[in-house]
Amino acid sequence: MQATATVLVYSDDAGAREQVRLATGRRPAQDAPVVEFVECATPAAVIAELDRGGIDVCVLDGEAAPMGGMGMCRQIKDEIFGCPPVLLLIGRPQDAWLATWSRADAAVTLPVEPVEFASALAALLRKRAAVSA
Repeated sequence: MQATATVLVYSDDAGAREQVRLATGRRPAQDAPVVEFVECATPAAVIAELDRGGIDVCVLDGEAAPMGGMGMCRQIKDEIFGCPPVLLLIGRPQDAWLATWSRADAAVTLPVEPVEFASALAALLRKRAAVSA
């Protein structure tokens, strides 16, 4: 597995971005790479970062404004060639069907529960590494 992974975190809420960073720590699992974060607060910043390349996983806040993470997920899955896996942060467990509609690869609820989040992120990083190998 690669030495570092770049995780894009999209939310207009700095607190939500902090929850993601704290739940991840240096690495989400012992067998996962060290994580570096790219934080985005606007949809345009997300597109610009994905166009630049080098993103291994996207974490999108489904409650973000002006564009929620679900809509952002669906857009990048349609528009970005080789779109990285997406972990969607949803407001309620009942919104899991919307995460499926948006084509997210995984979903966890807000507020971020560290063990659940780290496990989901590590699984997506492993999946990305397997596809890249």
